[in-house]
Amino acid sequence: TDFLRFSGSIDPASNNFGGIGATESSGGGVAFNDPRIGVRAHIQHLKAYGSTEPLVQEVVDPRFQFVRRGVAPLVRQLSGRWDPDQQYGDKILAILRRLYESAGIL
Repeated sequence: TDFLRFSGSIDPASNNFGGIGATESSGGGVAFNDPRIGVRAHIQHLKAYGSTEPLVQEVVDPRFQFVRRGVAPLVRQLSGRWDPDQQYGDKILAILRRLYESAGIL
């Protein structure tokens, strides 16, 4: 969602903070009834990529079953999976580094 600026095809009212189901050809993806469910779906989608552990709560991510479970336990492995950008994981890690540096952790 471009840091919650929703500059792409996703409508802020959709509560789809992870861009689940959004593609250049199909548009804004799925909509969730409220922000809490949208955030839960985002976390579930990330868990699908990062782990084979079962979910704690019922599935709200409508694309959960389409993810090959556990293929990206490391952030860098999200590149080309969560986002087609092959540098996606490195970009996320760079953001995390800046956050840690600004907090004096690194």
